[in-house]
Amino acid sequence: MKKLFSLLFIFVFTISSFSQKIKTKSGLVNFDAVESTFEPVKALNKATTCILNTANGQIASQILMKGFEFKVALMEEHFNENYIESDKYPKATLKGKIENFDYSKITQTFQNIQIKGTLEMHGKIKDVIIDGKIKKNVDSTELTTNFILLPEDFDIRIPSIVRGKIAKKVNVSTVFLLK
Repeated sequence: MKKLFSLLFIFVFTISSFSQKIKTKSGLVNFDAVESTFEPVKALNKATTCILNTANGQIASQILMKGFEFKVALMEEHFNENYIESDKYPKATLKGKIENFDYSKITQTFQNIQIKGTLEMHGKIKDVIIDGKIKKNVDSTELTTNFILLPEDFDIRIPSIVRGKIAKKVNVSTVFLLK
């Protein structure tokens, strides 16, 4: 009887510890560095990982830089080889915590959130505060963000010949359906 109780306890504990984390491996990250007079510098990454601990609001996300798809193949090549240097810096990571997080209070209506943490990209780490929204769907939790990055914060150098064609502020938006 003790063994049965012990096994049952381990089983319940294991399930409850797994149920505290929801994740996706198919999150969307868009970036837009458009200068209005030139061809759009935009890209989409459809394979971003994000994990949210529903017990404490800790969040982590990882983006493979070569996963960004551009409309123009030459832009994608320049992005990976000249700016982001994807072979040397293959990923970007965000580690942080949603402030004042209480998963039990998340409803089917978007609620504003704020994520405080660090963003590592191109070999540099920067403290960030990211505004977002969160809501529960029927079979997932939807988390969206929208924020601005400055290439110089991550030592990403834009050559003078194309500096006027790429925005100084890069708009980044994310959509994660966490299960």
